[in-house]
Amino acid sequence: MTILTLSIGSNIDAASNIRAALKKLTAHFDGLRCSTIYESQSVGFDGDNFFNLVVLAETNSSLEEVAEFLKQVEDSLGRDRNQQRFSGRTMDIDILLFGEESGTVSGIELPRPEITENAYVLQPLAELLPDAVHPPTGKTYDTLWQEYDKSKQRLWPVATDWADI
Repeated sequence: MTILTLSIGSNIDAASNIRAALKKLTAHFDGLRCSTIYESQSVGFDGDNFFNLVVLAETNSSLEEVAEFLKQVEDSLGRDRNQQRFSGRTMDIDILLFGEESGTVSGIELPRPEITENAYVLQPLAELLPDAVHPPTGKTYDTLWQEYDKSKQRLWPVATDWADI
């Protein structure tokens, strides 16, 4: 089994769309573990706040199969692929890590650069994998989070009671 790490975000009907995405991921992958859900202001454009979290799962699928499944989940939740890069999203699921893969694999840069760039990715990742090492930096995710300039992006936990997931 390969450990898969995903970043999930939404700022359009966020709670409902994240709940729906997590149900689909739970039905498809084994051993799903979720970070805290965090709310943050939109980055790169003026828009509604985002809900974000990181998810760990296990899979026997190839990276290409996983990427295709995730696109289907996004599309099923109304993702508009014709919109601008920095704009509102019903659902955005990015592959952050795929096992020990590193570099550009099947057109996906791994580990994903957003890990060290965005608080809404790094904090929940450090929560789930504090002692894992980020290959490009050689630092643990916990260390990266401790060193991150938290004045760049503010985020706060979202209280949820989603026992049905």
